[in-house]
Amino acid sequence: MKSIKVLHVVAGMNPELGGVSKAVRMIMAGLSDLNISSEVVTIDSPDAPYLENDTFPIHAVGVGKTPWSYNPNLLKWLEADIERFDIVIVHGLWLYTSYVVRRVVSLLRNKNRIAPGFFVMPHGMLDPYFQKAPGRRLKAMRNWIFWKVIERKVLQEANGILFTCEMEKILAKKTFTPYQPKKELVVGLGVENPPVFSEAMREAFKIKTDFNTNLPYLLYIGRIHEKKGIDILINAYLNLKLLNTILPLLVIAGPGIETEYGRRHIQQLASKSSDIRFVGMLTGDAKWGAFYGCEAFVLPSHQENFGIAVAEALACGKPVLISNQVNIWKEIADSGAGLVADDKESKIQEMLADWLHLSNDEKKIMGVRAKSCFENHFAINAASHRLVEALTH
Repeated sequence: MKSIKVLHVVAGMNPELGGVSKAVRMIMAGLSDLNISSEVVTIDSPDAPYLENDTFPIHAVGVGKTPWSYNPNLLKWLEADIERFDIVIVHGLWLYTSYVVRRVVSLLRNKNRIAPGFFVMPHGMLDPYFQKAPGRRLKAMRNWIFWKVIERKVLQEANGILFTCEMEKILAKKTFTPYQPKKELVVGLGVENPPVFSEAMREAFKIKTDFNTNLPYLLYIGRIHEKKGIDILINAYLNLKLLNTILPLLVIAGPGIETEYGRRHIQQLASKSSDIRFVGMLTGDAKWGAFYGCEAFVLPSHQENFGIAVAEALACGKPVLISNQVNIWKEIADSGAGLVADDKESKIQEMLADWLHLSNDEKKIMGVRAKSCFENHFAINAASHRLVEALTH
């Protein structure tokens, strides 16, 4: 196969802002394993500390202005460098990045110059949830205007739209009209195999969190954000406590507890039980120690395009307890790798109770199925080959 160079265009690479930056890093790692070179151009400050450890070429053109992340430096960079690449992938929508890539590629095409293949990976940003969720009315109106003026043309002119799972592709058709992409390609999202468990991981988790790692616990890892359903998880947990149910601890790890939502809603709820622990954002050995030590991973999200942390838990052989708004729920349910429920407090409570009623042997079997589910659906090698196939045919 002819060697190809891929450019990833993304609004930000800060891992604390959500899963897109992590997905980009994983995609690039998978492509690297296939000897495909990648570079990133991002609207980040060049001296951003979260860029220091990246080993791939990354071009930070500076922080954007306005909520649209407008930065004319990105246009200048693309005009000078885009022809070095065979493929350009825009990650995400609703920002200056998608507009400017379409503009530069269109200009090359209009001048009969060789333009790189142009693909869009929306990362769930076409999900109808974002147009219907309470509290998002103004953003929904903004997105509808942007769709009519910008994004509709972006998707129509792109060589293809790349989806991380079949459910994301299905939901994307239900949000905006007219929706007329040239190609819809389900490429998946590959997650690297976790490092093999070591006692150093358990110790790192213990040191980072001052947590007694011998205690049984359920684990949530992700942003503290209302979309994630953490409030209904805590309420469901507290309801079971009121019924004198013997529960493992609930460990909540991730950034955002200092936000208004985190302070006013989550901390206030959690203060009702000493068995709910906040341990902040975990990385490296501490994160893997948290995964390997938990009974099960919990994510009752109201909308989750893929759920990288879900796949990471599966990779560690851990059952997952998730809502059916996590778009990879069907693969998990079909594999017997966890439990799935509606994203409602009463249903999450029932799911937790169902987990508690499983025998130790049933939980162990579910853990074995979790590992198999990861290997069959979410391992990085297969996803990388699907992506290359989509980009080159």
